[in-house]
Amino acid sequence: VCAEPGLPGRDLCLACSAGLPWLWAACRRCALPLPGADADALCGPCQRSSSPLQVVRAAFVYSAPVDGLLLRFKFHHDLSAGRLLSALLVDAVASAERPQAIVPVPLHLSRLRQRGYDQAWELAKPVARALQLPLCRGLQRRRSTQPQSELDAVQRRRNLRGAFTAVGHLPAHVVLLDDVMTTGATLHAAALTLHRAGVQRVDAWVCARVP
Repeated sequence: VCAEPGLPGRDLCLACSAGLPWLWAACRRCALPLPGADADALCGPCQRSSSPLQVVRAAFVYSAPVDGLLLRFKFHHDLSAGRLLSALLVDAVASAERPQAIVPVPLHLSRLRQRGYDQAWELAKPVARALQLPLCRGLQRRRSTQPQSELDAVQRRRNLRGAFTAVGHLPAHVVLLDDVMTTGATLHAAALTLHRAGVQRVDAWVCARVP
């Protein structure tokens, strides 16, 4: 982040580590920041509507320096930033209930060819290894969709209709893993697909939540 030497075993100096925007208090179902809330708190929208996600854990609020690390990792081939984000995500979900498998949210093949790597898969590999959990390619993106960052909330939901299909044998409890949660449209579409395939419980772990 600042180019100073990192702490032992971590590519962050002491000052940058102290400045990380950890998300400690949030809605249990969508990870919307709720200052002072307990672990079972629900935000107003989640109290009024159902969700295909049971529990969502976000390591950070989407702000500096995490936003810069995510952009470097996702769009500038900085895999070392991804490795750091994975290690921080492991810390954030250490107390979470363990699923039977981690399912990264996949890219469409055309986007994968363009980027050269799938950021969710690269994030998930060290997390699965650290937590000794199976990593499962349980979803495929069967059609290329417009980038979600270019759309509003309603358009995001419409954009993801029919985007995913479930593949292979899936256990009863899985965690979806992705880099950022904004409106939740992508995670909801993926979770609904998994439920239709017989998965009973779907949680989500993300590096950052956009407030």
